[in-house]
Amino acid sequence: MSIDKEKVENLTKRVDELVLILNGIMEDLRQVSASLKSMAVSQITQPLTAPQAPTVSQPAPEITKALEDIKMMFPEDLESLLDFEEKDEYIVIQPRQFLGSENFSKIASIVRGIGGDYISAGRASHFRVPKKGT
Repeated sequence: MSIDKEKVENLTKRVDELVLILNGIMEDLRQVSASLKSMAVSQITQPLTAPQAPTVSQPAPEITKALEDIKMMFPEDLESLLDFEEKDEYIVIQPRQFLGSENFSKIASIVRGIGGDYISAGRASHFRVPKKGT
């Protein structure tokens, strides 16, 4: 019995070590995800350094924004405060709870950076982002 007990103890130690390693990896991935989201938002909100006007013969390409692309623009902590709904021409973003001025400001900045705006309508207030834009 003591040999079996030793084997179980060794396996338990190894499982515990793996759990610690996986937790470290999960935290690293969480940080990388937050950094990537932050970089994506900053690239969208920064003006282009050398904007080029479309030529008459070539219309500007129309960009279609998908619901998942919009969600990716928000850090996890802000995304968890919001509900996203796809409508015909817009992605509607509604707060799940009172946001407070700091969170509202961050969300409004991201939404404006991707061509959206805030619709003030009392309890039905929301942000909206057009699906199509340039």
